[in-house]
Amino acid sequence: MLFQQFLDEDLGCAAYLVGDEDAGVAAVVDPPFALEPLLAAAKRRGVRIVRCVETHTHADHLSGHGRLALEHGVPVSIHPAAAVGYPHDDLDDGLELELGRVTLRAIHTPGHRPEHTCLAVADRSRADETWLVLTGDSLFVGDAARPDLAVEAQDGASALYGSLQRLLELGDGVEVFPGHVAGSLCGKGMSSKASSTIGFERSFNAALQLADEIAFVTDRAGVSTPKPPNMTRLVELNRGPFVGPAATVEELAAPPSDATVLDVREVNDFLAGHRAGALSVPVDGGSFATKAGFVLDPDTAIVVAAASADEAQRAVRSLRAVGFLELGGFVLGGGPERIEPVLVEEIEALVAAGADLLDVREREERDSGYIPGSRNVPYRLLAVAGADVSTDRPVITICETGARAGIAASLLAARGIDVRPVVNGGVATWIARGGRTVEFRRCGA
Repeated sequence: MLFQQFLDEDLGCAAYLVGDEDAGVAAVVDPPFALEPLLAAAKRRGVRIVRCVETHTHADHLSGHGRLALEHGVPVSIHPAAAVGYPHDDLDDGLELELGRVTLRAIHTPGHRPEHTCLAVADRSRADETWLVLTGDSLFVGDAARPDLAVEAQDGASALYGSLQRLLELGDGVEVFPGHVAGSLCGKGMSSKASSTIGFERSFNAALQLADEIAFVTDRAGVSTPKPPNMTRLVELNRGPFVGPAATVEELAAPPSDATVLDVREVNDFLAGHRAGALSVPVDGGSFATKAGFVLDPDTAIVVAAASADEAQRAVRSLRAVGFLELGGFVLGGGPERIEPVLVEEIEALVAAGADLLDVREREERDSGYIPGSRNVPYRLLAVAGADVSTDRPVITICETGARAGIAASLLAARGIDVRPVVNGGVATWIARGGRTVEFRRCGA
């Protein structure tokens, strides 16, 4: 049996190559848009990819099923409830796909999405019993799926509860390989560990410890994690006509005047000198593609600014992974605009002198402990929340450790606001230095 997991650590997404080396055939499950590592692995192992299987229509990244179909003639299977607009074979509940002596059995597990389907994998050269299960976006290591991306949260949670009970019918020794690990927006409690077992999750997964369906629905329907950026657009791309390969992105002498410049260099390089109006999302920071998706307009021409051609191409690959296909090119180096950063120990004096302290973390993070006098606007909302930001005095942006404060500063500076980010530290540093924080308490809490 051939089985290999491919992780996109930036997005927290997992794809799988599974098949029978002796028979020389394999399937790809939940392929990324960047197919090259999977294709190289299949070639190295001497197998032909004969099937693409989607556990569901993805909302947080662009699938590579279109490229497999158009470039390699690979048929695609997905549950009929997906109502996709591309040629496919229905992946009905109980259907078995044969790959030599290896079989993939479909287990319809709605909840995350109505079409969601898990795959029980058996290697019949060893035994007929299920060896492992590909759980897609239903059961994670340490968590379960969010139910609010395709239907009302309560309806999704109720369906998900029943689906998880089906998975728990599998033996404790069955290995669990999910479609996401930590870093994805599809669940906030998931582990960075790439696999588990049914038995371990039955005993220790908090989502599986809830007493009954009512308790589960009450807990899971209260989702507060941000929805993936460009979610509606990504779903339509993934369920619509096949998306083929993207055009090559070339170096430009200068960005067009109407383009949004996304500066992917290290944040301190950006602050020291960048092009006017450029937005800063470092490609080497965590969750680059997701953060970029929150601040970019997919209907505007985008040019990448990078320190090197290699860095630019890494950013391009990640942007394509979240559906930014029409990129205008890349430029190298910075520009004449500067932003002065602020140290944590300077905050009190600047606020006393009239600066506005803006906490750009998510609400739940902020409510667990924030600096007195600060205001909260998550960085991802700044593009549409300009009225909530001071224009008549300096603005200090702060987050937990500095990454999001730099992004927020670039968004505000692009609108001409005098902004000073805390990028070498944050609220965690403030607390470590003995700074006071308060918790947000709602009425009745």
